[in-house]
Amino acid sequence: MYSTVVERLQTVSSAIAIAIVSLLGSTNSAIAQQKIPTCRAPNAGEYLLLIVSPSTDNQNQLRRVLPNDTNTSVCRYLNDTVTRIGGFAKLDDANRWARFIRDSAGLSAIITTRPQDAPVAKPANFKPQALGQGYAVLVDYFNNPDVAKQVQQVVGGDIGFVSYAQRPYLLAVFTTNSRDAQTTLQSLSERGFFAQLVDARRVMLLRQVVKLQ
Repeated sequence: MYSTVVERLQTVSSAIAIAIVSLLGSTNSAIAQQKIPTCRAPNAGEYLLLIVSPSTDNQNQLRRVLPNDTNTSVCRYLNDTVTRIGGFAKLDDANRWARFIRDSAGLSAIITTRPQDAPVAKPANFKPQALGQGYAVLVDYFNNPDVAKQVQQVVGGDIGFVSYAQRPYLLAVFTTNSRDAQTTLQSLSERGFFAQLVDARRVMLLRQVVKLQ
């Protein structure tokens, strides 16, 4: 009888200990999440890469493929934990790094820059506007209208026409869900499209829907 009571007490004590450890782990995780700073904005004329890396494993995986002298920092962007890499003077350079990281580490990178200057006044019926907070997947169509048809088939819906960093692009998707954006980016990239994931607040919407013949 005595041994049975002792065994039960030991079982209860173990369960309480496990619960306390789990609670402390959750608390520490929440505290760590809160301590991650908001990403610092880019300087004038600078492009940033924000690599979506929510876990320590993601961050370590990224470090393994980057040159040792790469200056990185972990920060918060919208609702995501990202690794910030700055110092790109050209959009093409940022794009090359984004593709390298996606191919070698399997991680998606958001490209962002300073907001564009206000556009020169246009006729009243031309009213470009920023997409707003979220993620935009853009496709360089190289002035080939056939690319628009192919992109539309991949995304399974309408596509838009936008300007980013003073260059025209097809808008494959605009969303506040980073996973949806990453899925679309991967799908387009696997099919050979020159696609990139960017900060939607830096994108000017020129045409809501591209009309295809």
